[in-house]
Amino acid sequence: MDIKKRIKELTDIINKASMEYYVNDNPSITDQEYDDYYIELLNLEKKYPEYKLKNSPTNKVGGQVVDKFEKVTHKSPMLSFDDIFNEDEIESFDERIRKTSPNATYTLEPKMDGLSGSLIYEKGILIRAATRGDGIIGEDITHNVKTIKSVPLKLNKEIDIEVRGEIYMSKKSFKKCNEERKQNNEALFANPRNAAAGSVRQLDSSVAAKRGLDFMAYFIPNPDEYGIKTQSDALKFLKELGFLTNYKLNGLAKNTDEIISYIESLGEKRDDLPFEIDGVVLKVNSLEDEAKLGFTQRVPRWGIAYKFPAKEVLTKLKEIKFTVGRTGKITPNAIFDPVHVSGSVVSKATLHNEDYCLDKDVRVGDVISIRKAGDVIPEVVEVKKERRTGDEIPFKMIENCPMCGSKLVKEDANYFCKNNSCPARKIEGLIHFASRDTMNIDGLGERIIEDFYNMGFIKDISDIYRLDNHKEELMELEGFGEKSINNLLSSIENSKSNSLEKVLFALGIRHVGKKTAKVLAKRYKTIDNLIKASEEELTNVNDIGAIIAKSVKEYLSNEENLSLINELKSIGLNFEYLDTGLDDKLEGMTFVLTGTLQKYKREELTKILENKGAKVTNSVTKKTTGVIVGDKPGSKYDKALKLGINIYKEEDIENIIN
Repeated sequence: MDIKKRIKELTDIINKASMEYYVNDNPSITDQEYDDYYIELLNLEKKYPEYKLKNSPTNKVGGQVVDKFEKVTHKSPMLSFDDIFNEDEIESFDERIRKTSPNATYTLEPKMDGLSGSLIYEKGILIRAATRGDGIIGEDITHNVKTIKSVPLKLNKEIDIEVRGEIYMSKKSFKKCNEERKQNNEALFANPRNAAAGSVRQLDSSVAAKRGLDFMAYFIPNPDEYGIKTQSDALKFLKELGFLTNYKLNGLAKNTDEIISYIESLGEKRDDLPFEIDGVVLKVNSLEDEAKLGFTQRVPRWGIAYKFPAKEVLTKLKEIKFTVGRTGKITPNAIFDPVHVSGSVVSKATLHNEDYCLDKDVRVGDVISIRKAGDVIPEVVEVKKERRTGDEIPFKMIENCPMCGSKLVKEDANYFCKNNSCPARKIEGLIHFASRDTMNIDGLGERIIEDFYNMGFIKDISDIYRLDNHKEELMELEGFGEKSINNLLSSIENSKSNSLEKVLFALGIRHVGKKTAKVLAKRYKTIDNLIKASEEELTNVNDIGAIIAKSVKEYLSNEENLSLINELKSIGLNFEYLDTGLDDKLEGMTFVLTGTLQKYKREELTKILENKGAKVTNSVTKKTTGVIVGDKPGSKYDKALKLGINIYKEEDIENIIN
C-alpha cells in the first residue's frame, strides 16, 4: 500500500464527510464509517508522521499549548452594529437608508449569541484566527480555532481571504459541557456565550477541542476582490468555500413589512433552534449601496442589529443590599431568588438610587419582574403590587455607609460616602486602577484585589507596586505558583511606563473618564503642569467645562492625593504624556489600500495611517481621500479613477504620512 497516498485519500474522505455533515447537513457516510476512516488515519499518522497533512482532521483534537495570547491588529476594523428594539426603529433605519439608496433591499440573518472571530487564509490554508477584541486589536486564538470541526483548515479554493463570523456553542454542546463540569465539581457556565468565550481563551487547545465549539461564517471584509456584488452572494460564496452558514434561516426583504414578518417568524422558531440567537442582523444587500452609506466613526451605516424583546420572569425580592462605589456613590441592589433570564441565571439587579426605588414603590417581599436590558444587564421592570400580602417592608434609604458607618451626603439624586478611607471605596478604587482601560495590570482582577486587601497585602494604590515584598507569602496561597506570581509582578512593573492619560483615568478623579483624561494629558503633558493649572484655565480647555474643571482642581489640591502622586513618582510611575504617534495629522481623511505593497505589510501601513488619525476602509466611495496602490491593483483602483479619487503609489506613502 502507498502510505502517503492512503493518508491523503483518508484525509480527503473525512474532510468531505465533515463538510457534508456540518455545512451541507447532508451526510453521505454513516457515523460508523466515519469513525473507521478516522481511526485508520490516526494510526497511519502515528506510524508515519512525516506524511501527515496540514489539513488533517486529526488536528481537530488539539494539543497545542501557548504561553500567552499574542495581540493581532485587524486588517480593517471589526465594528459592531448599533442596536434597535422595536418596529419604529426599524422604520427609522429604513428611512435613513433610502435617503442614500432609494431602492435598497436587505439581507436578514439570525444574530448569533457568541463572539466574533476573524479567520485569515492564504492560498486556501488557515494561517490565523483572532478575536474581535476592541475592534482594532484582537487576540490570536489560532490554536483553538483549528480544533473547531466546522472551521475548514483548507478551503475549496486556493485563495487569500479573510472570513468573519461567530464562534458559538450549540445548546447540545453547552448542556454536555455543564454536565461534565458538574461531575467534576467545577463551576457551571452561565450560558453558551460565556462558555464559548471561555473556551477560545484556553491556553491548551485540547481543552477547547472538547467543548464542541462551532463557527458560523457571515462576512467577507473585501468582497469586491472576489467579484461579489451583494451580501447574499457573499454568503453563497462562503458556503462554496466550505463554511457553515445560516443559509436555511437567512432571508431577503424589500421593505419594512417583510423585515417585520421575518423577525416574527424567526422569533417563533427561536427556542427550537440548535443554538442561541438574540436578534436579527439587517444589512443592505447591494455592496454598491453599502459603499455609498459607509461608516460612522463607531458603526457601519449600512447595517443594524434588531434585538428581540427582553424576556421577563417573576421572582421574589428577598433583600435590598447597598453597595459602595469607588467615588463613594451608594447604590441599592435588588437581591432575589435566582432565576433564568435570557440564557443565564441572575440573582441581583441594580435599583439605581433612592428616587428609582420610591417611584416604583419597591418593597422587600414583593414579587417583581426581571428582564435583561438589551439582553445583557438585569433590571427590575415592575413590582406586582396585586400579589402583595401586607407583610412587605417599604423601602428606606440608609443614612450611614454600610461599610465604614460614615454619614452619607446627598448630591443630586445620589448619596455618597465621603470617607476616603472607607474599605469599600478603597477596594473599588483599586479594582478601577488595575483594570484593562486604566493601568491594565493583568492578573490583578476584582476577586484577587479583594483577597489581597483583606489579607493586608494591598491597602492603597502604592501597595500594588510593593507586592514583590510579599512574594514568598503569595506563593503559599492556593492557586499562586511561581510563574503566575512572576507574570503578575512583571505586569505591575510594565504598568509604570503607561502614558499620563492612563494614570489620570486610573486615579479615579470624579467626572474624569477615558476621553477626558486623554484631553488633559495631551494639553498639559505632565502631571506637574496639570497641578499648576487654575480652575478657570481648565474650564477653558475644549471638552472640559466647569464641572470637570472643579473636580480636577479639587482632587489635585488635596494633600492626600498629592502625597499619593509623589509617592507613585518615587516608585517610578511615569506621569508624562507619551506621544505614540497618534498626532491626528490625517484626522478626517479616509484611505483605501489595494494591490501588493512591497515596503509595508498592509497591517503595518494601516496601523501607521490610523495612528496619524486617518481611517482605512475597504471600500472606495466619494468620501475617500485617496487610494494607495501596490502591484496588480484591483477593482478599487478602477473605481477610484472613475470617481476622480487621488491615487497614491507606494513611493508617495512617506509624503502622506509626513
